[in-house]
Amino acid sequence: MRMVEKEKGLFETLLSEKEILDRVNELGEEITQDYESSNHDLVLIGILNGAFMFTSDLAKSISHPDIYIDFMKLSSYTKDQNTDGEPKILSDTKRSIMNTDVIIIEDIVDTGYSMDTLLKMLYARNPNSIKVCSLLSKPSKREIYVPIDYLGFQIPDAWVLGYGLDEGGKYRNGRDIIRKIQV
Repeated sequence: MRMVEKEKGLFETLLSEKEILDRVNELGEEITQDYESSNHDLVLIGILNGAFMFTSDLAKSISHPDIYIDFMKLSSYTKDQNTDGEPKILSDTKRSIMNTDVIIIEDIVDTGYSMDTLLKMLYARNPNSIKVCSLLSKPSKREIYVPIDYLGFQIPDAWVLGYGLDEGGKYRNGRDIIRKIQV
């Protein structure tokens, strides 16, 4: 692992850009195979803001003739970066998902509350199917079970930044996924 010094501390690279993009391409190939015989539209729902880079790269790696990309925005973190267990929908999809195959694209699943809320909400809209694709998972933080059908990486309980993930709005533009190890 590479150490990177930034203006406010020391960071450790957990996942390099190459590792991330290689895994994203593998996930895209897996999704392509799983949906190649589907007669339904495939709708990717990226969860903003953290999954915007992942959604973009993943969508480019999926070969499907009827793919749509949409976004939702949820908030489950308080100002001190702790989850309060009550996710809020801040922005909803723009199109109907009735009779479509849906893949929720998430940056990270930790406690599971946000994903559980989102799954219940989307199932009520009568899609053909819903699957979850998460770049990262922190199983040690899980308080409620949620299925992750396509997983990029399992990581330890650490606050991570880069590749769309932020700290107070900063570091989203990083190509690697890093964690702060010293302030």
